[in-house]
Amino acid sequence: MPIEAVRIAACKHSMRRAAAALALLVGSLCGFTAAFAHEIRPALVSVSFPSDSRYEVELNVNLEALLAGVSPLHRDTNESPNAKRYDRLRALPSDALKPMVENFLPRWLEGMHIEFDGQRVSPRLAGIDIPPVGDLAVSRLSRVRFEGEVPPGSQTFRWWYAAEFGPSVLRLKRAQDQQITAVWLKEGTPSQEFPLQGDIAPKTRLQVAAEYVALGFTHIVPKGLDHILFVLGLFLLGTRVKPLLVQVTAFTVAHSITLGLTIYGVFSLSPKIVEPLIAASIVYVAVENIFTSKLHAWRPMVVFVFGLLHGMGFAGVLQEVGLPRSEFLTGLVTFNVGVELGQLTVITLAYLAVGFWRRNPSWYRARIVVPASIAIAATGLYWTVERVIG
Repeated sequence: MPIEAVRIAACKHSMRRAAAALALLVGSLCGFTAAFAHEIRPALVSVSFPSDSRYEVELNVNLEALLAGVSPLHRDTNESPNAKRYDRLRALPSDALKPMVENFLPRWLEGMHIEFDGQRVSPRLAGIDIPPVGDLAVSRLSRVRFEGEVPPGSQTFRWWYAAEFGPSVLRLKRAQDQQITAVWLKEGTPSQEFPLQGDIAPKTRLQVAAEYVALGFTHIVPKGLDHILFVLGLFLLGTRVKPLLVQVTAFTVAHSITLGLTIYGVFSLSPKIVEPLIAASIVYVAVENIFTSKLHAWRPMVVFVFGLLHGMGFAGVLQEVGLPRSEFLTGLVTFNVGVELGQLTVITLAYLAVGFWRRNPSWYRARIVVPASIAIAATGLYWTVERVIG
């Protein structure tokens, strides 16, 4: 076979491999459907001290996910191999689910570490409040309460949730405190030791920055599938770096504005409005990719508007976790930095996958842009409909 023919065959083979790699990437992402309705959220752990000798712990959790053994490594219950069991449990009435929770309690308590002066204590179950079966497309959050005695002479308290049960948001309220101390904890990460009396030493600015950069990054990679698909939609249209940077900058500025305004309480929209619109933004960007090969002047402006919506979506996780009062601005800014690093990671990975083929615009559009955009649009449309009908 002539050398030139060998080169052409090798080039075609490489092109097919690149197209297959991107198709697999987008297809895998698009396979994670129903992300909003079945999203696995961290356990909300509220700890209070009614008196010097007693403590109370209240957990707001998705009990069905715990009982079904849905791994916290999944962003969504549908990703888990135990998804069918989760769906069956989700349909059970409260009185049928409660005995199962009580049977699971010993194992659950093994994963709850409540410590005073480094010594672990065993809490008592004080109550289980499971809401009635409602919309099966929406995760049911139950409230489980524990209580116990503070060992005499204790000076410090610490919380630790086992990695198998996922991350947790600790909300600590001592009798003498005017404000709640909130801390986001990764899977299996113990909290700091909090003094039972006196002032709680605030984290350094560097510690706050590191924590909220990580929180912002993981909110995109791997947990922010809808934001990932939107960024991929921006990446796909242009074959040059400058137009992509214009779009990403517009998106960044916009979501930074609404993230800050929402956190500061200037205004807010219900997730029932924001989440469907975020899904619709994915559809718009992907459909425009299909019908045009040129970056029109209105595209950055449209991206800016959609960025405003995504910013309100980002605010949800910060409102849930809370921001340290002493370093409010630091937490807000560094969370946004983490979001940007996550978005840049998505763009970098996409460029490594297909960046070489962007040099051939006609082939790149036919083999990469259009098929990938169709997959992204279909996923966004599915989410839009699901989030509207609940």
